[in-house]
Amino acid sequence: MNLRIPGPTPLPPQVREALQGQMINHRGREFGQMVRAIAEQLKHFFQTENDLVILTGSGTGAMEAAIVNTCSSGEKVLAVSIGNFGDRFATIARAFGLDVTKLDFPGGHAAEPQAVADALDRNPDITTVLITHNETSTGVTNPLADLARVVKERNKLLVVDGISSVASIDLKTDEWGCDVVLSGSQKGWMVPPGLAFASISPFAWERHAAARLPRVYWDFAEHKKYLDRGETPWTPAVSIFYALRVALDMMEQEGREEIFARHERVAQRCRDRAVAAGMSLFADQRYASNTVTAFYTPEGIDSRSIATELEDEFDTVVALGQAQWTNTSLRIGHLGWVNESDIDRTMDALEKVLSRTQA
Repeated sequence: MNLRIPGPTPLPPQVREALQGQMINHRGREFGQMVRAIAEQLKHFFQTENDLVILTGSGTGAMEAAIVNTCSSGEKVLAVSIGNFGDRFATIARAFGLDVTKLDFPGGHAAEPQAVADALDRNPDITTVLITHNETSTGVTNPLADLARVVKERNKLLVVDGISSVASIDLKTDEWGCDVVLSGSQKGWMVPPGLAFASISPFAWERHAAARLPRVYWDFAEHKKYLDRGETPWTPAVSIFYALRVALDMMEQEGREEIFARHERVAQRCRDRAVAAGMSLFADQRYASNTVTAFYTPEGIDSRSIATELEDEFDTVVALGQAQWTNTSLRIGHLGWVNESDIDRTMDALEKVLSRTQA
């Protein structure tokens, strides 16, 4: 199958083989050596010297963890949204009783740093800013360095959903002042769903000490305490750790900057071929994502029918658009284990389907 969605992403053969490993004692020496080594490797790709914890759960679990570890009920937060996953961050914050000011930008557009600065200046009691780095629902990457600058100039805690960007798109956690950065195993890391990662700055630990929302499973302090002795507080997804160990070795061999460059090349190939096929790209191209390309399907043709034909006839799976664009757009994921030939295979199939539907 040619799986071209924004996650889960395809697994390299070495990773699939690693998943077959026998179980080990998750309180034993072998697991301890593995989890410590993995945490250090992850820091390299997070570009951080901050603490980093590994959670067994999904990316959304990590988003909830970020909220409950840094905030208290009634606290004022700014949720910056450019799409579905920015909306999700706001929903989670509201579910825990936070006072959420939501700053929305139109679909396909990035957040504007000045607008964020103005929202914070209008609401000086806001303590925390929630930002999605890479919005897979629209294929847009926010200008995080500029956004982080205006947030940190005002001494707010910055929590970043980097679930679909870290390890694929440059995100300088420490240099840009990102306090909590999140990611998930099923994205650029080339392993199955089931693990989530969070880097935690000293400022975030200060906020953790003052936060009063309930937390047990997601408690960053428990995860750090156990990691220091080579364990996790709760039963981990051991097989996915096996897979991640292999994937990280592959990534280190390729090189971090080389991975970023490959994603940039592959994304440009996808955008170029989509335009050549007559598609209108969804995103403002100044901020087009290097991990997912969204585009409108031809007027009058339901995107569902195109996706169905691609899967049934060409064994190629793409993602539908989200929200109000479900029937009018498609998304092609290109993150993790991907190269130009994967895009060519996808676009060749798409062009054949379009030639029939437009005949």
